[in-house]
Amino acid sequence: MRNKIYISFLMAFFAIVNLKAQDLPSKKEVLNIIDKANTYWQSNKTPEVRSFWDNAAYHTGNMEVVSLTKNEKYRKYSEAWAIHNKWMGAKSTDKTKWKYRYGETDDHVLFGDWQICFQTYIDLYHLNPEDYKIARAKEVIDYQMSTSANDYWWWADGLYMAMPVMTKLYKITGNKQYLDKLYEYFMYANSIMYDKEEKLYYRDAKYPYPKHKSANGKKDFWARGDGWVFAGLAKVLKDLPKNDKHRKEYLTKYKGMAEAILKSQQKEGYWTRSMLDPEHAPGCETSGTAFFTYGLLWGINNGYLNEKVYLPAALKGWNYLVRTALQESGKIGYVQPIGERAIPGQIVDKNSTANFGVGAFLLANCEMYRFLKN
Repeated sequence: MRNKIYISFLMAFFAIVNLKAQDLPSKKEVLNIIDKANTYWQSNKTPEVRSFWDNAAYHTGNMEVVSLTKNEKYRKYSEAWAIHNKWMGAKSTDKTKWKYRYGETDDHVLFGDWQICFQTYIDLYHLNPEDYKIARAKEVIDYQMSTSANDYWWWADGLYMAMPVMTKLYKITGNKQYLDKLYEYFMYANSIMYDKEEKLYYRDAKYPYPKHKSANGKKDFWARGDGWVFAGLAKVLKDLPKNDKHRKEYLTKYKGMAEAILKSQQKEGYWTRSMLDPEHAPGCETSGTAFFTYGLLWGINNGYLNEKVYLPAALKGWNYLVRTALQESGKIGYVQPIGERAIPGQIVDKNSTANFGVGAFLLANCEMYRFLKN
């Protein structure tokens, strides 16, 4: 019996060694890929744009690159964006008019799509601590926590936009209310979007099965939506205290998602836009795939996911990102346009790019570099 166990161990070990020898890039190659994609984006896009979610999602990826490489050019790009937006999201100062349902106007201060910018402002603060950089973040989130509402996070994307802001502010201030409210808001989100059987999240309360079905009558889980949640959970676990009383809840959801993500990957390495119904909107898609690849590599790097089980999927996802999504010019293609669901017939091709897709691509490659370094 012991000999059988030993032989099984050796077979698994050499399988991983063989996989790595065949498929792993060098650290230099990954850094070149990061630089190629990020230089292309920054060379073609001005940082002087609004602080709404799509732009802000790019900057979460850019700041991950800054953390990894200490590249001053990249840091200055995010800082120019922060300065242009006065270190704010939505800019209303009249708290009696602040809203949190969907809205792109300046009175939607409590809407998470206007709060993701705070992640980058906090990251910039850590590089050069000056209180004005995080003053608005604290003002907004502190006011939000003073209200009796707990339904602030009513759509899957919001868990990436807003959850990490809470843990980042806790790390700066030590105020445990950030963690208490994080859990309260997260549990509300679970109550309306989480499918216990599939261990995945619907985009929002409009989409749970059987009220909503895919084109072929199946449960319809939008890949980018679940990508937002999976990546958001990784970011929360990164900053959450090891002894937090609710840590097990976040970790259970994260590991459950990892299992579901593994099962729904296509043989080419990508995930289709409707995860459990590939024929609903067939073909590759980059943003969801990049967030899943980032989340899987993060879990492997931090000891939460078994390398033997999850590394092959992470490598397949990464290879899709750098062999198919990354174009010769540095453009990131095959990014589904802004939306909230998988749309049958929607064209997503090599020319389909977007800021948030580039941000996700950068996150995935930073984690690949860390895997290689470790």
